[in-house]
Amino acid sequence: MGATDAFPEGAAQVGATPGQPGGLLDVLGVAAVMLDADGRITLWSPQAESLFGWTAEEALGRSAAQLLVGPEHFDLVLGLFSQVMAGGESWAGVFPVQHKDGSTRLVEFRNMRLLDERGESYALGIATDQAVLRRVERDLALSVRLVAQSPIGLAVLDTSLRFVMVNPALERINDLPADQHIGHDVRETLSFLDTDTIVSSMRAVLDTGTPLLDQYTVGRTAADPHADRAWSVSYYRLEDAHGRVLGLATSVVDVTEQHRSATEAARARRRLAVIADASATVGTTLDVDQTAHELADVIVPELADLAAVDVLDAVLDGRRPTSLSRGGPARFRALAVAAAYSTEAVRAADPTGQIASYEADRLITRCVTEARPVLVPQVSEGDLPHIAADPQGAALLGKAGLHSYLAVPLIARGEVLGALSLYRVRNPEPFDEDDAVLAVELAGRAAVCIDNARSYQSERRTALTLQRHLMNHRPPQPTAMEIAYRYQPAQAASEVGGDWFDAIPVAGDKTALVVGDVMGSGINAAATMGQLRTTARALADLDLDPAEVLRHLDHIAVGLDPAFATCLYAVYDPHRMECRIAVAGHLPPIVVRPDRAPELLDLPTGAPLGVGGVPFEQTTVALREGDQLVLYTDGLIETRDQPIDARLDTLLELLAEPQQDLEGLCDRLLRSLRDEHDHDDVALLIARPHTHED
Repeated sequence: MGATDAFPEGAAQVGATPGQPGGLLDVLGVAAVMLDADGRITLWSPQAESLFGWTAEEALGRSAAQLLVGPEHFDLVLGLFSQVMAGGESWAGVFPVQHKDGSTRLVEFRNMRLLDERGESYALGIATDQAVLRRVERDLALSVRLVAQSPIGLAVLDTSLRFVMVNPALERINDLPADQHIGHDVRETLSFLDTDTIVSSMRAVLDTGTPLLDQYTVGRTAADPHADRAWSVSYYRLEDAHGRVLGLATSVVDVTEQHRSATEAARARRRLAVIADASATVGTTLDVDQTAHELADVIVPELADLAAVDVLDAVLDGRRPTSLSRGGPARFRALAVAAAYSTEAVRAADPTGQIASYEADRLITRCVTEARPVLVPQVSEGDLPHIAADPQGAALLGKAGLHSYLAVPLIARGEVLGALSLYRVRNPEPFDEDDAVLAVELAGRAAVCIDNARSYQSERRTALTLQRHLMNHRPPQPTAMEIAYRYQPAQAASEVGGDWFDAIPVAGDKTALVVGDVMGSGINAAATMGQLRTTARALADLDLDPAEVLRHLDHIAVGLDPAFATCLYAVYDPHRMECRIAVAGHLPPIVVRPDRAPELLDLPTGAPLGVGGVPFEQTTVALREGDQLVLYTDGLIETRDQPIDARLDTLLELLAEPQQDLEGLCDRLLRSLRDEHDHDDVALLIARPHTHED
């Protein structure tokens, strides 16, 4: 332990080793001179030699007045000397003194009378060069004023890290008066900061002498415990002229405004990132539940510790929630819940899929009723029952530490669809208006996606219902043919509705086989399909040639919306064992004969139905017992990542494999060629002739 460790400032200990001297007296070069009652020099210090130029041998025993004072001041000096010796009063002042080199210097004196044990009087003079003293005084005064008036917080600490000086600026920064600093160590004084890190940094500077500059510190003072403040702190070691460590100096600059600006800028960048992330990840599918989960996942944990997405049950059912305008309860269906970590608050949220009724006094009901955000920056115990579904949920939220809540409506095209509820538990910051603005932006984007998904799902249900109604007639098994068929709707709601097939008995034991695909999708495509299918069945009763049937269908399609469709119409005659086929822009059929490779028939393609006035050609193909005629729509083979020729080759390879019953063959083709997320309908019809008996 060093001397300054053993001896705190201003203290002394009996029997202890004296500490190192200070350097100020060395700077001043204080000289000591003693005179007897006659004014003769009896003691002469080395500093006196430095100050006046005379050695001790030259000065001792001589009259001080004659040695040091000019003739013009001789009487004045003697008078002052007599005054000190007679009355015992001290005298202080500045007096011109002659130097040995002949120059005159202004010297500041402190003169006093001394008595020895015999009662004899002596005069002790302590002197220093006035220029040096004034420079030290000026420097000291300047330092004191700089420290006192500096807008930067300044402090000096001893080697035990106790404050020995603080300036007014630091008092304001730390919100503590000087008397609560002085004599106290860092841990006591700065308890609102990370004192372990601060002490470690200070010790390192004391040990190494290497300054630490612009150390960034964030904390909260007792005067403002709810807001972060930031300081830039520097530490440097203090040493005297001999290199002895005196302690540590620190400067503190309040950079709270810069910190807040930087924090806000970073926060703005994060908000933009969240919006960009939401644009890329919310609404990737036309599925209401998936869209709600995507919204909740984007918000957690950047904006909230817990997020819940609830949609009005009436909205999902396609009904308008009229009860909201009357201030009654609201029925919600929980779609998604996301949490940043495991928390009791999750149990307070409604499980996904559950329907819950919330009274008008609940904040989520108020949010959708008034179609505006509801913000509770500081959640009190009295707020919990208005946030949670029930008392048990309120208790769980209180136990989890919910301290801030925000609910924003999901609004799309002027209609309130539901609400997004946000909770903060671990995140210490309360929700503010900026958070509400961001949440409204995210909720609005998601609401449009949810509304689109809801509309598409509604359209899909309508299109499927219409299509099932139009195709609810199952084709009978013809007398001379065995048939198997499949229909699979598209997974995307907007692409349901255009494909059909049929097998129609015709006079003379003949069978008409039809497969078609309306260009377009949705309800209109399903309606067009129904009209063409009905017309084809009516025309089949007239036993017309396939080309003539397509001509009539083309004429009908011109007036429909959508107007265009591809179609293949074939009539099998078991007596002639032949099949007449005409094509209107449709994919060619495949004939599979026993012991031969499947054959993709090369037929005149023709124009799609709806072009109008285009003639169609028909082709006669032999079809024997055991042969198979495979008719299909493009949904069976077309994909977005493979050429159609490659897909046709795959279909031919599958048909070349050992055959089984037609039903099993239909299943195998769909299983091998279709994906569950395919975006097109598919119709498949396989026919195999029977032996005809008269």
